[in-house]
Amino acid sequence: MANIQSILHGSVIVADIEVSKRFYCDVLGLAADADRPDLGFPGLWLEIGSQQIHLMELPHPDPADSRSVYGGRDRHLAMAVTDLDQLLQQLAAAGIVYSVSKSGRKAMFCRDPDGNALEFVQAS
Repeated sequence: MANIQSILHGSVIVADIEVSKRFYCDVLGLAADADRPDLGFPGLWLEIGSQQIHLMELPHPDPADSRSVYGGRDRHLAMAVTDLDQLLQQLAAAGIVYSVSKSGRKAMFCRDPDGNALEFVQAS
């Protein structure tokens, strides 16, 4: 049996790192890790507690037009938030479309500028 302890990072493919940086840093408020080495392609490592999201500016293998309208039925990253209502206000102010969870939980889904699905769940 493997001794797996935690997830260290999830990777997200993006088309334009600067557009994605504005969304993830300016709208969502995530901080960038300045220690990202040169990996031969543009990217950004974003801090979330002891985990990270790695943005990678690379060709996307999945066509955006085949993705579900509802992010909960697509591959997605889920993140805990302390105040979902505040995040909803931030997204609305930035013109980001979102949908609340169909499960009845205090959760919502949105997509980043490249159509990658993100879920936000209010921590108890």
